[in-house]
Amino acid sequence: MRRRSAAFLVILFALASAPWARAQLQTPLPSPNATVTQTIGVTKVEVVYSRPHVKGATRKEDRVIWGALVPYDQVWRTGANAVTKFTLDGDATVEGQKLAAGSYGLFTIPGKTEWIVIFNKQATGSPADYSAEKDVLRVKVKPQATEMHELFTIGFPQVTSDSAVLALRWEKLSVFVNLAVDTHAQFLSNAKDAVAKAKPDDWRTPLTAARYLYDNKYAPADAAAFLDKSLSIKETFANLSTKAGVLANEGKKKEAVAAAQKALAGKDADPKPSPEAVADLEKKLAEWKAAK
Repeated sequence: MRRRSAAFLVILFALASAPWARAQLQTPLPSPNATVTQTIGVTKVEVVYSRPHVKGATRKEDRVIWGALVPYDQVWRTGANAVTKFTLDGDATVEGQKLAAGSYGLFTIPGKTEWIVIFNKQATGSPADYSAEKDVLRVKVKPQATEMHELFTIGFPQVTSDSAVLALRWEKLSVFVNLAVDTHAQFLSNAKDAVAKAKPDDWRTPLTAARYLYDNKYAPADAAAFLDKSLSIKETFANLSTKAGVLANEGKKKEAVAAAQKALAGKDADPKPSPEAVADLEKKLAEWKAAK
């Protein structure tokens, strides 16, 4: 009987020690994990970090943060727990300096009047393993006084189609880092890749690429190539009307009229255009005929 009991206990211990058993329950962290993402044009930026409190997990009174809990002039993990991970899926500039697409550890060196923001090759793991030899980029920014933030917060308070401000906020201090991307160039790169991978009958992808480039007056040769590819796959109201507009803008009114008439002749074929799109093209056609 004793042998059976001992064997049973061994089995229980083995089960409790198994990886799947230990991984079922997660305890809450004093500094909770967070992820913030922001798209700048077509470039995605993601920051994975942890959010320490000013008061700490069990304290009732505020802690002294700057120059104490976070010493001045020393490398800080820029959060808590593991390395803060900063990821770009496209090339960018940070305070005017180039940063290639990829994942980086976001470290900082806080100072009384100036901070150094560091992008390091170590994107994961323990901050204790930080090595300055792995720094990819360092930029300098000025800290600013701000309203109280109990939790350390990383965000993007300002965003345009080709720029954003990365904000680090904690206690009564904020640090702002300017990011910029070449959205047109990134879109063109994405478009070439998408068109190359598109299915043989996909006329929409090259048309989308062409329209964006024409609308933004960027890479006209590539725009023309995308539009011609769309038309070669299947002539539709959408790509024929786009072609008509391009020809009209080039001053080729006769060719624009022919393309518009062809588009309108097939307006009842699938995919059918909206009544508004048809009315708009009919109006333009009348104007182009009058201008010939």
